[in-house]
Amino acid sequence: MAPMTALAALPAHGVGSREDLPLPFAYVLVGAALALAVSFVALGLGWRTPKIRAEDGVQLPGGVQRFLDSRGLRVVVAVAGLALTAWTLLALAAGQDDANNPVPYVVYVWLWVALAFASILLGPVWSLLNPVHWLHRGILAAARIAPDFVLTERRVGYWPAAVGLFAFVWLELVAPDNTSLTTMRVAIVGFLLIDLVLALVLGARAHREADPFEAWSRLLGTLSILGRRTDRRWVARTPVHGPILLEIRPGLLATASVMLGSTAYDSFAGQPRWFTFVQGTAQPRLIETLGLLGMCLVVAGLMYGATALSARLAHQPVRGMASAFAPSLLPIAAGYLVAHYWSLWVWEGTNALAKLSDPLGTGANWLGTGHLTPSAALIAPGFVSVLQVVAIVTGHVLGVVVAHERAVALFDRRTAVIGQLPLVIVMVVYTVAGLTLLFSH
Repeated sequence: MAPMTALAALPAHGVGSREDLPLPFAYVLVGAALALAVSFVALGLGWRTPKIRAEDGVQLPGGVQRFLDSRGLRVVVAVAGLALTAWTLLALAAGQDDANNPVPYVVYVWLWVALAFASILLGPVWSLLNPVHWLHRGILAAARIAPDFVLTERRVGYWPAAVGLFAFVWLELVAPDNTSLTTMRVAIVGFLLIDLVLALVLGARAHREADPFEAWSRLLGTLSILGRRTDRRWVARTPVHGPILLEIRPGLLATASVMLGSTAYDSFAGQPRWFTFVQGTAQPRLIETLGLLGMCLVVAGLMYGATALSARLAHQPVRGMASAFAPSLLPIAAGYLVAHYWSLWVWEGTNALAKLSDPLGTGANWLGTGHLTPSAALIAPGFVSVLQVVAIVTGHVLGVVVAHERAVALFDRRTAVIGQLPLVIVMVVYTVAGLTLLFSH
């Protein structure tokens, strides 16, 4: 049996998917719309000046500060990341090309979904786990080259990350035989080489924005309640502080649009009508590619159009406005990601840990995790349905808050509220579309 057939419950997904029973859909939509409307009205009445500052936050106890900044913690996390990389490469190089090989699960579930969840909770954890950082540093050290060596001073921002993330989701959602070891070998080795070259050209600092998974982790990590003040002290803060304080860089809107648009397309690709249409065409992969690209462009286009209209209503320049409001997409993308991938993470994430115990496919149980099974309680339909709605609505409400804070900072008080109306309408569209895609399978 081909690996893809054995692994995939839906043709659009790399290692399977799960369907969950819906809540009463009319109530879901009404509740979501009311939440956004009440949030907008409340913010407009009581939040008339910028309130988010870099020095905000409740300082964590000294012991926690020392633990988070300790060299030991960083070494342990880095070693764990390198060990997992080496273990995965062992399965990639010498494992069996069948449904029990853990590599696709590590790539499509752990590297994509688990990294996202960990970043939302803890911050940009990939900055410590990223094996390319250590390869880069090792090469420079071996060649006796200064750690800050770069080939160009030009800053490309998030554009390489946007392209890289799109390539990854294309591989996951569109590419044929995307779980075969041949495909995995080409994709992983190709990514490591390209990303290493990117690090050598741009330098470590710029690479943190340009690396696809670094950007993925850092942008989602802005939503963590853990953060640093201007004095570098660790604090607990609200999830909107990170997106608001994020430095606006070129390609940010494109990257955020890929983050949200790819997850939306993953839901859309599971619609029976779309799947039937695609399979009835002469070039199904081309149609799927255009569908994925189109969904990302729709997200970006709606944001650009809404911010352009907002700028005109507020009598402000249109140029740069979409990038300024792009951080408001981050909580929306995070909420939709949690809603869409929770079941996949519980189910296939556990399966990945079980399969990692036998990387060579010999029937071994080296890690003692070979008999693990997913928790039924965590994927019960009722629990998952509530989680999905809460995640999406919370993400959109936080998006409204981020947009409002940015609006009162950019627009004068009289036009700040009216200028946000196009953005709120777009967020309602995102909410309704997201819930419809999730609950209409």
